Amino acid sequence: MNEQNIRAAIDRHWAASAAGDQVAEHEIYHDDAVCEYPQSGEVIHGRRNLQLLRSHHPGKPSGFVIRRIVGADNLWVTEYVIDYESKPAYTVSIMEFRDGKVSHETQYFADAFPAPAWRSQWVEHRS
Repeated sequence: MNEQNIRAAIDRHWAASAAGDQVAEHEIYHDDAVCEYPQSGEVIHGRRNLQLLRSHHPGKPSGFVIRRIVGADNLWVTEYVIDYESKPAYTVSIMEFRDGKVSHETQYFADAFPAPAWRSQWVEHRS
């Protein structure tokens, strides 16, 4: 699968995820895909388990914004923000493709934090 097709599949995946379409969201994964959440130490084996886990999430997102998608060949990274009950979760998804579908994904989640005053002279603030 070429990069243009992979990018289109990723775009469909995130659009379905933002819309809450559990079926379309998981079409991108191989049946034997593995998804890791390093911060919690969890590893999810198989597309079915990943779909079931996500469909049972107690707090449905109230917002979903893609910041950027970059990639080449079979390795693609998406940086995005999910709003859970008006609290942003800054997220990075690293997807590895095999034969046009995701075989491995690693997702990192981070909460917002206040900028320390000591570095204010070197930074700009975005809202």
